[in-house]
This record gives sequence, C-alpha cells and structure tokens, in this order.
Amino acid sequence: MASTYLTRTFQSGGNVTKWTFSAWVKKVNIGGSDNTIFSRYQSSDYYTKVGFGSDQLIYYQRHAGGWGGLLESSQKFRDVNGWYHFVFVWDTGNVTADDRMKCYVNGVQITDFASRTNPATDLGSTWNTAFSQEIGRFNSTDYWKGYMTHINFCDGYAYSPTDFGEFDSNGVWKINTSPSVSYGTTGFNILKDGNTITDSSANTNNWTLGGGTLSDDTDNPSNVFSTLNALNLGSGGSLDNCGNSCNMDANAQFGSSSTLGMSSGKYYMEMKYSAQVGGADRIMLGVSGDPGKLRNSTPWSGGSGSGYVGGTDGYGYYSDGGNRYHSDSATAYGDSYTVGDIIGIALDLDNNRLFFSKNGTWQDSGDPTSSTGAISIAAASTTNTECYFFAVTDTSAVYGGTVQCNFGNGYFGTTAISSAENPDNGYGAFEYDVPAGYKALCTKSLNGE
Repeated sequence: MASTYLTRTFQSGGNVTKWTFSAWVKKVNIGGSDNTIFSRYQSSDYYTKVGFGSDQLIYYQRHAGGWGGLLESSQKFRDVNGWYHFVFVWDTGNVTADDRMKCYVNGVQITDFASRTNPATDLGSTWNTAFSQEIGRFNSTDYWKGYMTHINFCDGYAYSPTDFGEFDSNGVWKINTSPSVSYGTTGFNILKDGNTITDSSANTNNWTLGGGTLSDDTDNPSNVFSTLNALNLGSGGSLDNCGNSCNMDANAQFGSSSTLGMSSGKYYMEMKYSAQVGGADRIMLGVSGDPGKLRNSTPWSGGSGSGYVGGTDGYGYYSDGGNRYHSDSATAYGDSYTVGDIIGIALDLDNNRLFFSKNGTWQDSGDPTSSTGAISIAAASTTNTECYFFAVTDTSAVYGGTVQCNFGNGYFGTTAISSAENPDNGYGAFEYDVPAGYKALCTKSLNGE
C-alpha cells in the first residue's frame, strides 16, 4: 500500500563491495518518484537508493558529497499490468569498470543509460552496512506503490538473473521460486510465501513492517490479476491500494478500466462503492469497449457521455436510481446503490450478455448461470478495441467518490473479504458466490486454465 515499507537493522560483517539484490515487482502507477524498491539512508551525502523516477530505473549511491555510482536507464518502465524481475549487482572489486554496477530486467542486462557513473575500485556501498535499511521507502518518503514478492539478497556474491529465473520455451521470463544461491552473513529471502517477512534462508535475518499494511495478495508473477489501469486514468482521479481503488474527485468526470481486456469467455468481479464525494451518488460501474475514452472524452453533459461506462462504447449500472445505461440512454433496471454496497459484474462474452448484482442479489431477476434476465451487449469484436474492459466512472463535475475493486485478489482496499468464494477454476477469491462457469480476470483464466 502507499505507506507500506519494511525495515531491518543489518548486523556487522556484511560485504560492502559485493552483493546481489533480486526482486519481482509490479508497478501500478506512472510518472513521479514514489517508487523506491530498496534504500539505505544515512545522510544527504551517504545513501543508496534503487527505484524509479519518471518511469526510468535509477540505481545509485551518494558518497562523500558526490555520486559514488549512478545508473539511470534510458528506457522507461510503463507496464502497469505485468511483473518485472529486477536484479541489481554491486561488485566494485571487478576490474571492468562497467561491471561494478549492473542491472537486469527479466533476464536481460540493461546497457543503455541516460546517465552513468561507475564506482571506484573497491568502493564500499552504504547498503549492507550495520545500520537500518528499508524496502519500499527512502528517507521517510518515496514509498513503493505496487507489489513485491520473492526478494533475495545475497551478501558477498555477484549472481546473474539466471540464478533466479529462466526463459521458457516461448521466450517468456519465468520465476524460480527456490533459487540455489548462497546468502552470506546478512543475506535473506523474504516474501517467498505470501506476505511473510520471516527470512526463508538459513540466516533468520527477519524483517519488520515499518508502516502501512502488508497484504497476502493472489496477484503473482505466475498468474497476473488485473488491476485498474493508470494509463487510462481520467483527470482528477488517482489510484491506490496497489491499483485496485479509484478515487474520483468532485471536479472530474472520468474513472479507469481494468488492465486486462476480455474478448471471449465468462468473467466475474466485484466493486465496492466505499466513499462519496460532494454529497450525492453519481457512480457508474460496468464495462467499456474503448477505455481510452474514460480518460480523453468530453464530459457527460446533455447526452455527450460517450466517454462513460454507459456511453456508446459500454454498458453501465448507475448508482442514482439504479438504471442501466448504454449510448447515453437510461433503461429501468435495478436498485440504486450507495456507500458500502458491493456490485458484482458477470460478463458472458460467449453469449454477449451482462449481469449486475447488488450485495449478492442479481438485479432484474437475472441469473448468469441460466442466462435469464441478461443485458444483451454487442460482441467484443465490434468494439473499438475488440475487447471489453471492466470499468468505473463518475458522471458529475460536482460529485465524485471512491470505488474499491476486487478482481479476485480477495481485498477491498486493505480489508480482506469476509468470505472466500472461489470460481470453478480456483483462481481468485470473492465476497459473494461466483456464478458457475465464470472466472476471475487473470492471465490463467484468459489462457483457458
């Protein structure tokens, strides 16, 4: 979460001239500098920080008032759906200057840098010293906003990414959940199983939750679950809770959409209307066939709502009155909903049907299993993107709100669901019963598993 970080005071005896840090991470925002992976801050003249600035990967150490080492990538990292595997190596005893600091992403070494300063031979790092170190935060600011898992730190060893992962037969970089590496004195392996920060290596170098909430999420490098898409976020909106909550202020009329699209199959998700802004309910939940319009379209006023879930490219269920919308046209449908209500969405793209539930009750006497009471929708192939995306918007420049999405991760914001209803294939956890044949929106579901 936005203020979550881990801390540990390292013991003495760590190797300050050679170490390897490996982690799998998932970004959920773009731009800005609030994306620290790990750091050690002593003062403005002595610190180590690895993270992102304006989507560029930055790996550097400040030493005695100057750059002891600096790598700033030319490439930008703007994928807010997939997982990245990063390996950072500090090896200042290496005779080759360009090999004293190395970065790898998904098994490939980064060699093109906007800025580069190689450390001097045998320069000691500030990371891996007998002081407090942090994961997910730098100097009380710059928190990591996203997911992390399978963090390995190897004290005294310069490993390659193939020690932590491998390419499969399709050329996709895959995680090795039990790497055969040595950890030295200060090394550790955390977040290997769920959200445990107990060291899985033989060192018992356990970490402490310094702040925020550490959740055991189902999203992982082997099965990527959808979140909301920061690239399709409208003005006046923001995402938090690892990209699963959309905050819409009272001065905007846009929302966001799922990072994953659907062109066939049956999918289910839940959205909780968790906060109202401005004193009235003006929330629209549903699906969109052109999520870019959620960010770029003309505001909804007098029938120009094509950028909304209920516009020409989508189908929405409206909080104020319970009508359903398509092409800016309202049709009587179900109950109104307000703060605290959970809306379920069942999308059947094999038969082009859509269903909404409120707190577990399907609206308009609908039944996704038998397909009665369905909203008929256009085939995904006829939409602008040839896919549908789950989406959320508000429809007013005066009112807004917050919607927390559960794509199967098992949480609304930082609160775990009170029940654990699973789809037939077992991937995902929801508050209410999932209709037979419907799946969570994740990569294994999209691949037919």
